[in-house]
Amino acid sequence: MLVFNRMAVIGVGLIGGSLARILREKGAVKEVVGIGRGEENLKRGVELGVLDRYTTNAKEGVAGADLVFVATPVCSIPKVVAEIAPFLAPGCIVTDGGSVKEFVVEACEQLMPEGTFFVGGHPIAGTEHSGVEASFSTLYQGKRCIVTPTANTDALALEKVVELWKIAGSTVPLMDPVQHDRVVAAISHLPHMVAYSLVNAVDGYDRFGGDLLSFSAGGFRDFTRIASSDPVMWRDIALTNRDAILEMMDFFSGYLETLRGLVAEGDAEGLRSFFLNSKEKRDAIL
Repeated sequence: MLVFNRMAVIGVGLIGGSLARILREKGAVKEVVGIGRGEENLKRGVELGVLDRYTTNAKEGVAGADLVFVATPVCSIPKVVAEIAPFLAPGCIVTDGGSVKEFVVEACEQLMPEGTFFVGGHPIAGTEHSGVEASFSTLYQGKRCIVTPTANTDALALEKVVELWKIAGSTVPLMDPVQHDRVVAAISHLPHMVAYSLVNAVDGYDRFGGDLLSFSAGGFRDFTRIASSDPVMWRDIALTNRDAILEMMDFFSGYLETLRGLVAEGDAEGLRSFFLNSKEKRDAIL
């Protein structure tokens, strides 16, 4: 089985902490070093057994590591890689968990010193919670992690990154970074934009006064759960995958406008057909 001697995790929260947990459980990593700015969170990571040790100095933290996992907000990933690049050991593989890939991969590939390797990745898993205490070892079980090689990607490094996500319990499709960003704009980024907008719309609607959100029940709460996600992370996603998100928002708006027309016209058969079509497609993915 694939085994890394030392794994450095930069950003020990839900994503980074969960990967560290499962790789430790499976014996796929001998030592885990946590790197971050929040010392209390890092201390808690050691207490929970997620980390062997920690440091707030990224340059020191990556020393001797043969695997570095960057789990920071998307906009910061190239900055983090630029900071650590001169201190990477020969043969070190750097990968990430960012949900935007074209921006990240293009920048990071150029930053890697000779003999070190960057492989982009995106585990499609998560919750609305953050911090190392939110991490758990089964987060990636039965999920997908999209790995995004390019013509520059080292074949052995790619093989190892694919294997580590399989050890974590994920299936691992390979996808071009540009294609990846279009896909996740539809299945992940657009739903978050809709959820954030819906919460703001309901909260801002004051025709009858009072706090409408206080009346929300299960359906509304389930639908808008993802609006509790980290605002900084989603700010960065919106900025770095802007074109694809705008394309999907415009496309979605067309369907919302169609539905509005059916409601306005009182088109019973049209509404039934619209809802039935959606139900059948939604049921098919369960």
